[in-house]
Amino acid sequence: MTATTPLHKRPVAIASAVVLLHVGGLAALQSGLIVRAYEMVVPVEMISQIIEPPKPMAPPPAPTPPPPPEPVKVNKAVPLPTAPQPLAIADPTPAPNAPVATPAPPAPLPPITAPLAATPSPAPAAPPAPAPAPKVELPRADADYLNNPKPPYPPVSKRLAEQGRVMVRVYVGADGSAQKVELNKSSGFDRLDATAVATVARWRFKPGTRGGVPEAMWHLIPIDFVLDN
Repeated sequence: MTATTPLHKRPVAIASAVVLLHVGGLAALQSGLIVRAYEMVVPVEMISQIIEPPKPMAPPPAPTPPPPPEPVKVNKAVPLPTAPQPLAIADPTPAPNAPVATPAPPAPLPPITAPLAATPSPAPAAPPAPAPAPKVELPRADADYLNNPKPPYPPVSKRLAEQGRVMVRVYVGADGSAQKVELNKSSGFDRLDATAVATVARWRFKPGTRGGVPEAMWHLIPIDFVLDN
């Protein structure tokens, strides 16, 4: 015999079964959601660990220049030889009714004019002749009115047979006086040189002139000392 549930307890049992089913379903549903959430969380963490930041991209290679275009070959058409054309020969015989051209009269020649004679240009004036330089006259010491004595011969020089020429340079003033006397060339003997200079220093001169005007100037005077045989 199978045990049967009394009729008055069936609604309670059915209600308990329904509650258990609902509780079991909720528990199962809750456990399933937790498992799914765990499953969803775990892959996210694993994916975040596996995925690495992308590496920087390498720069693209430089574009290669396009190849130069090939030259276009042009086939030049070879000209065909043409047949020579016959030359036209002019007929020298004029047409019977052709008008005859009358030659035009020659143009008159221009009148011939005599060339104009070139006017001679005046000759340039000759430059004026330079004025003549004024005449210069040197001083003189041999005039009779001057009474200039001859230099004495030193006795010692005579005894020693000293002789020779002394050149004395004298500056004669415009008044004829010997303003400066100096030895120009020695005779080789001091006594003769000193005697000549001292003698000329006492002389009077006819002053030199330039253009007729007395002027002071230098003058050379030779003095000779010669022993008489």
